[in-house]
Amino acid sequence: MKQLFPLVFVLLLFACSQETSVKSEPSLVDETLRLNNWLDKEFSDYLDFSPLSKTRLGDKSDYDQLDDVSLSMSETQLNWRRLSVATMKSKFDRENLDDQGKVSFDLWVYLLERSEQGVAYRNHRYIFGRSGPHTGLPNYLINYHRVDTLEDAQAYISRLNQSGRYLLQYLERAKNSAALGIRAPYFDYELAISQISRVVSGLPFDTGPQDSAFWKDFNGKVSVLLDASLIDHQQAERLLNDARTPMSGSLLDAYGEILSWLRADIDNTSDIAKGAWSLPDGKAYYDYRLSVMTTLPLTANEIHDTGLLEVARLRTEMKGIMARVAFEGSLNDFFEFTRSDQQFFFPNTDEGRAGYIALAKEHLAGMKARLPEYFGILPKAALDVRRVEAFREQAGAAAHYRRGSKDGSRPGVFYAHLIDMGAMTNYRLEDLAYHEGLPGHHLQISIQQELEGLPRFRTYHGFTAYSEGWGLYAERLAKDMGFYEDAYADFGRLSGEMWRAIRLVVDTGIHARKWTRLQAIEYALDNSPRPKASVESEIRRYFNNPAQATAYKIGMIKIMELRAKAQNDLGDKFDYRGFHDTVLGSGSLPLPLLELRVLAWIDSVKEP
Repeated sequence: MKQLFPLVFVLLLFACSQETSVKSEPSLVDETLRLNNWLDKEFSDYLDFSPLSKTRLGDKSDYDQLDDVSLSMSETQLNWRRLSVATMKSKFDRENLDDQGKVSFDLWVYLLERSEQGVAYRNHRYIFGRSGPHTGLPNYLINYHRVDTLEDAQAYISRLNQSGRYLLQYLERAKNSAALGIRAPYFDYELAISQISRVVSGLPFDTGPQDSAFWKDFNGKVSVLLDASLIDHQQAERLLNDARTPMSGSLLDAYGEILSWLRADIDNTSDIAKGAWSLPDGKAYYDYRLSVMTTLPLTANEIHDTGLLEVARLRTEMKGIMARVAFEGSLNDFFEFTRSDQQFFFPNTDEGRAGYIALAKEHLAGMKARLPEYFGILPKAALDVRRVEAFREQAGAAAHYRRGSKDGSRPGVFYAHLIDMGAMTNYRLEDLAYHEGLPGHHLQISIQQELEGLPRFRTYHGFTAYSEGWGLYAERLAKDMGFYEDAYADFGRLSGEMWRAIRLVVDTGIHARKWTRLQAIEYALDNSPRPKASVESEIRRYFNNPAQATAYKIGMIKIMELRAKAQNDLGDKFDYRGFHDTVLGSGSLPLPLLELRVLAWIDSVKEP
């Protein structure tokens, strides 16, 4: 099989084989600074395509605009990238850049090549489902659009007025895909229908007694302005009236049109969910997705086999926990015990949910105190733990992290789905807190955002195998730091790693080996203590987003391999802080480039 693998990696490997062997000369530094300034200008132009991305970064320019998400705009953006790379190559000689300059040059080219590869599969994305624009839009406005002034509130209203156009552009894309025989699985249709019904439930969408999430949010933000005397009562009333008009008009109409289409088109979906293999050019599409997600030239069979080996290894380690707690029975008996015994769950009440969040914060506080022993670079951004908003909450769905803003005005957030506490085992919480918070995603992403001396795009763009690999590595690092003192908490760590190993097997099983949903669920339940509701939710996720689930374990394996090599080669000279600062100190990288940076660091430490 011819594996999709960007040509630019050949350049990266050549460049980084010499990365720190030659000290930067003043002329190289000056030319790199010129490139950085040019790239910052280009990145600023790039962000102009996405006002919502600007908002996510804490930038209030174009605060009153929503993105153009049409396919024609996708082509416009690609042409912009082509011109940008061509211009860079004409203006800068790569050989006149220092080591980091060469990395920036090659990454800018790589982003174009990744975009070029994706052109053939623009219609393969499932628009409405687990995390589509129907929930993404309210999520952006509620969680990212801050209202500090009257003008900010007016910008919010402007975005409400454009929301119908924005959502209907996505509907047009979904229809285009459906015409090509590309439809999300039936359960994604069902989920989207349920989520939209929740978004438009309450005032001013209907006459129900409760406020909708949109209305509650905007009312709250206007009230803050009023309480701070930044607006008067007349202005507040005008803002509310101006917001009510699109909510009960064009926005509601757009949601209604999407609902009608989903309810009609669901009849064209199969009762049996099928993987990427069933799509037009499905095999090539999955190969492409594996290349993007892992940044390595791995085949589906190689990833599947790696998963099987890791599952076997982790089963053996789990049996060690069984012996430690003196459990009698088989490993699968132990799985059933830990997924059903009430000692492993918080009550399915508001008090239970509050207890879950409080315990997560306690774990994170303990970890934060130990970070300076293992990291030289530490994040400045604050971290919060929250329940997912009701309109997008799903029973058993995976926790996730939302980055904060570089200026600290918005904290990073570790989100948990707590609608069904029976899907949330407490022994997994410690491990989960380290993955999503510290030393996991919050630490890695905050450090990336706060890096100085690099072009800004490198503090923004990410590679899934790097970021999710780091999150899973962080779970294991906590063990090395002496955490998971409770045996069941350590079992939670193993069950977390086991789940990522299972993902290698089931994702490739679904998309390359034609596994059914029930096959995938059965394999996962046989090899994991995860509650059934959570397993079912996760398996639906893998049908929705081919190959993404493979990035976690592949990335962790690479980082662990690099640490083991550094420890072996350096012996007493090995230092966790030096290793971690090397891994995190250049931002998110494709795994081959990360490897070469670590190898260069090892060589530099070896030098007398």
